[in-house]
Amino acid sequence: MRNVIFLMHISVDGLVAGPNGEMDWITYNEEVAEDAHSLHASTDAAVYGRVTYDMMANYWPNVLSDPDSSPGERRHARWLDAATKVVATHRPLDGGWAGTVVIGKDLATEMAALKAQPGKDLWLLGSPTLAQALMQLDLIDEYRLNVNPVILGRGKRLFSGLDLPRHLALTAVKSFKGGVTGLRYARIR
Repeated sequence: MRNVIFLMHISVDGLVAGPNGEMDWITYNEEVAEDAHSLHASTDAAVYGRVTYDMMANYWPNVLSDPDSSPGERRHARWLDAATKVVATHRPLDGGWAGTVVIGKDLATEMAALKAQPGKDLWLLGSPTLAQALMQLDLIDEYRLNVNPVILGRGKRLFSGLDLPRHLALTAVKSFKGGVTGLRYARIR
């Protein structure tokens, strides 16, 4: 059974975006990127909500041909090129990012089917609205939260709308340059 690994940058007060969707407060440096990209070895699919998918599909397919791309960006672009891209949406896609699979008619059934397929784990990148839906369905197996040294006060909360508690076991803590703390939790079932 494949696991869903969720990676998200959050503020100290549990927000994932400012009141107008701002994400300029996120500390994303080479060390944080390297830790995130360590998931390349254990995953073979990127899972996105529609908004995040559109952002990624407009950026990553061009990285390998951009001479200004960093080595880390190129590694991630190569991984994405080979990975299955899963997007949860009810609207038609505007373009075609090779290797994209659309789900969303019955999220619980479709994600359970993806988890039951052979392969490596599934990496849920960002996508807070989809993450909230998957949390509600209890389909996230591992939470990797990069806590940024900022209190936003207002904005989009990550953990809201859950009808039952989700018990987690802390499996790792990492400190990164720039004051980011990486917390890794496994879902206790």
